[in-house]
Amino acid sequence: MKWTAVAASVLTAEHAFSLTRAASPAAAISAATAVSFEECQSLSYRQMAERSPMVQESWTYLNREINLLSDPALRSLVAGIYADTTPTLGKYSNAERARVWKTLADAGYTKQGEANFLPPRPFDMAGRYPAISSPGSGYSSHHSYPGGLITHLAANTRITRAIVDTYEQTYGYSVNRDIAMAAQLLHDLHKPWVFQWQDDASLRTEQPLAGTGEHHVLSVAELLVRKAPAELAVAQSCAHTHPGGPNDEKQVIGWLKAAAAIAGVDPVGYGLLDSSGETVPLPRRQEGFICHLGDHDFVLSVPAVAWTLPVLKEIAAADYKLSEKDVNGKPFHNLRNMVYANLSAMRLAQLYAEGRESLRRAMHAVVRPV
Repeated sequence: MKWTAVAASVLTAEHAFSLTRAASPAAAISAATAVSFEECQSLSYRQMAERSPMVQESWTYLNREINLLSDPALRSLVAGIYADTTPTLGKYSNAERARVWKTLADAGYTKQGEANFLPPRPFDMAGRYPAISSPGSGYSSHHSYPGGLITHLAANTRITRAIVDTYEQTYGYSVNRDIAMAAQLLHDLHKPWVFQWQDDASLRTEQPLAGTGEHHVLSVAELLVRKAPAELAVAQSCAHTHPGGPNDEKQVIGWLKAAAAIAGVDPVGYGLLDSSGETVPLPRRQEGFICHLGDHDFVLSVPAVAWTLPVLKEIAAADYKLSEKDVNGKPFHNLRNMVYANLSAMRLAQLYAEGRESLRRAMHAVVRPV
């Protein structure tokens, strides 16, 4: 991993602010040295992520968790994906692409045409869209800022570790910690591919695939192309729901079948489904349930964006002198990206609960008003 050294080099005193707990959330950011609005507009997504102590701490934590995986092959798989998010799937001949699309369309998994049932495929994701600067979701959803994927994964991975520890401490048994942790670490591995940055600093709109956001199925398919263990792919497929009942399990089976079709593997032969092809492998393992429980950072982070984004727009118009066109375009997108990357929507929502002026001061502490 090259990012550790890079991260250390950018966390200088002029950019860093205190992340320690304080009596007031506003006090914790009072040491921030704000960038100017003009400088904010000139920063790349990677630079925004590098200048965020929150993102950098999350990146350091995730790398530490990767190194704690006891299985060398699994550790190498996760580390390699974090180092380079370029998809290995989707390198189809014309005939293969048509066949995969038809399989998905016939099963009702996609309503997209053959030309666009997959996101545009950049040649080099590591250079254009590194994991460190990827958003965690769409523009109006959770963690939609440079480094948002990393902070989302860090929160979820911490939650997952705590669940595994809680089950051991409370109930006296252990699951496969490596599988539970790796499933959480990788569950959004293709968000850099799906949520590509656009020219106006907004994000590509995610398309549905097999009844969920396409990143979920594509992430599982990537594991299959890389020949990851079946139990990891099954656990990861449970991130969006669990196979605890017939209807929920039907969704998981659909995601596994769609991922298998994209990867060109037999879901039963690979070990993703039992011999009937109608259930996950029996008896059902718990790592997938734990991955699902851990992937609930969105419960607060999604509404936090809905609560704070309109306020950021109002402050942008008043304090940063943005026109209506600018508020709906790149100038504001860059501003909100920088503010969210340093503070998160959840932290801003907490400040807003204290009063609008607390949020306003926090925004000013990251990007100086005009």
